[in-house]
Amino acid sequence: MLHAIIMAGGSGTRFWPLSRNARPKQLLDLAGERTMIQATVDRLGTLVDAGQTWVITNQSLVGPIAEQLPQLSAGRIVGEPCKRDTAPAVGLSALLAAHADPEATLVVMPSDHLIQPAEKFQAVIRQAVALVERQPDALVTFGIIPTYPAESFGYIERGQRLPERDSESPAFAVARFREKPARSVAEEYLASGNFYWNSGIFVWKAKTILASLARYEPAMFAHLEAIRAAVGQPEFAAVLDREFTAIRGKSIDFAVMEHYQPVVVIEAPFGWDDVGSWQALARSRGVDAEGNAAIGKHLGIGTSGTIVRTTDDHLVVTLGLHDAIVVHTADATLVADKHQEEAIREVVKALEARQWREYL
Repeated sequence: MLHAIIMAGGSGTRFWPLSRNARPKQLLDLAGERTMIQATVDRLGTLVDAGQTWVITNQSLVGPIAEQLPQLSAGRIVGEPCKRDTAPAVGLSALLAAHADPEATLVVMPSDHLIQPAEKFQAVIRQAVALVERQPDALVTFGIIPTYPAESFGYIERGQRLPERDSESPAFAVARFREKPARSVAEEYLASGNFYWNSGIFVWKAKTILASLARYEPAMFAHLEAIRAAVGQPEFAAVLDREFTAIRGKSIDFAVMEHYQPVVVIEAPFGWDDVGSWQALARSRGVDAEGNAAIGKHLGIGTSGTIVRTTDDHLVVTLGLHDAIVVHTADATLVADKHQEEAIREVVKALEARQWREYL
């Protein structure tokens, strides 16, 4: 049976001041009327029942996510006691799904991507599921055709094309994974035509990914095994807190994907945006004739290339502003150079250093 694993533990610091610890990016309606996590569940359609949908998040967000996803039972929203990157989260979700269904196939995805149309997403997931049913030892990921030499994404180099028939998209053996490159290297990747952006979306058997973690990360897996032994027991919460906290964090790419064979990459047929920063609003919402993107009430005079986020009852006026980001919230306002938005993370660090926790 197919289970969906939604990774929802991120903090979304690049979307400050709208994204806060208590309501991070995945709980915001950044790209439409629905929040990012609601849109992620909506996108699954009839692929996966609510009873086979799992959300892995941090403990403080279990309640807010349950409010946004009332169709999920409480046991399907799992709170990690601390951040330990994606490999432990993948392992935890796999052991929980395998406990409920030993033959579970998993589709693992972030909670904060924009993917359209849903029909093409569902079709290519079905293709990947069929592949792992035929080849249970395979790990499948999805590659996004790059449109510019991005320095902020990891890349997948494709190898030999696989003899898939009647498939939604071409599938290839993975030659290797590449880390976020310098611009000159990214330009080479783009020119070669053999590289994809790494989507961070996967399909695999629960037992296959658990066996892979046991092979490549035995120390991590020992803690996961202790957690698995306590599933369904009164002491589960205490064991989860103790064992998960003791894990040394690592991404699933570093832990497994860069070492394992066979790994298959399927070319994604859908539109994709990781909604990683405020500039994603311009891509998802569109811009006016002056290149401005605005959500809420905005009056721009002599303004171009600017992104504004406010509310319908609070007017933001920009005069002679170019290539800026303006975000208004009830207790904080950000005005930034659009080309320095990576530094928004430094704002969050500065607030932490000053112990202005009411703004975090």
